[in-house]
Amino acid sequence: MEEKDKRLAVIQTYINKMPSLPITVSKILEVCNNPKTSPVDLNQVIALDPVLMGRVMKLINSAYYSLNNQITSLVRAIIMLGINTVKNLALSTAVLGQFKSSNFQALNIDGFWLHSLCVGVTAKLIAARRKRDVKSLEEYFVSGLLHDIGKIPLNNKLPTEYVEGLALTDREHVPLYLAEERTMEVNHCEVGRLIIKSWNLGPQMGDTIFFHHFLDSYPGTHRDVLLTVSAANYFANANQIGFSGDRYPEALPDFVFPELGITWDDLEAIEGLVNGEIEKAKVFLQVSQ
Repeated sequence: MEEKDKRLAVIQTYINKMPSLPITVSKILEVCNNPKTSPVDLNQVIALDPVLMGRVMKLINSAYYSLNNQITSLVRAIIMLGINTVKNLALSTAVLGQFKSSNFQALNIDGFWLHSLCVGVTAKLIAARRKRDVKSLEEYFVSGLLHDIGKIPLNNKLPTEYVEGLALTDREHVPLYLAEERTMEVNHCEVGRLIIKSWNLGPQMGDTIFFHHFLDSYPGTHRDVLLTVSAANYFANANQIGFSGDRYPEALPDFVFPELGITWDDLEAIEGLVNGEIEKAKVFLQVSQ
């Protein structure tokens, strides 16, 4: 336990030293938690941060949304896409902006982000296929996109141990999170939750990141997003889209597909859409640089 405490202290220090998210993001989350918030209210907050506003507008006018006409007014974009969607665009680009320049030493950075994009777009496609509220679809994408962010501090601060964990995964055919625990006594889910807590990104994001390998023990109320992201994560690993380090993922618990009301055939049915959506979603990585 003492060794684990030392490693957690190293990770926590790293997280504490990370640049804070723009104060605008905190204000956006606060404003959007008010059910009476209007597009004008959200526009006024985002407009306080010209860089963030520029990123959001670039996303809105990208192939990711495939709008017929270019949008020049943020208020109009908020009206068209919805407050919740624009909130998640702002959140995701701000978070990615802090991590895109990370110095990956164990995992391949391009493979990592390709996997993350795949999980995000697959989660969104699953949610759309299940006819979830269109205003909530971006929540599935962002939660999938960020589900593995706990791996970044582990890569950066414990690279030798992380390489050992990856080798253990390959050698003994065990899931990566178990290999992490055996080599470092801490896994990426725990580290991810520390990041979410540090940035105060809310319980839904925190639950998805912390429990996506521990579905059997999940006690909370955000099951739909959590199970959807977990199914998308399994799909990405099974199809080897990108590389998360998890060559031998655990099978999903038996209750996941029935609870979501889908089958593996449903995932195979969207497989043809996934690569195209990933290409569109790569704009998130571009605008966050």
